[in-house]
Amino acid sequence: MIAEIKKTKGRTLTGIVVSTKMKDTIVVEVDRFIAHPKYRKYMRHTSRHKAHDAGNTKKEGEKVAIIECRPMSKDKHFKIV
Repeated sequence: MIAEIKKTKGRTLTGIVVSTKMKDTIVVEVDRFIAHPKYRKYMRHTSRHKAHDAGNTKKEGEKVAIIECRPMSKDKHFKIV
């Protein structure tokens, strides 16, 4: 019998928790390095995502992985893996 591997839809990102002030929500800052289209210099691009954290288990400064999911509110589209 072949073992089935459940494939997850959506992106998986890794970042650092920068805010835990909301109930069941954290803000995760994700850094990416992208090349400039003309000059080919690598620049750091930072994006902030709100993620669902049931029970507020994470603290500021922790490294976490988040995965894309259904929209839970206007801005919250990720949850903690």
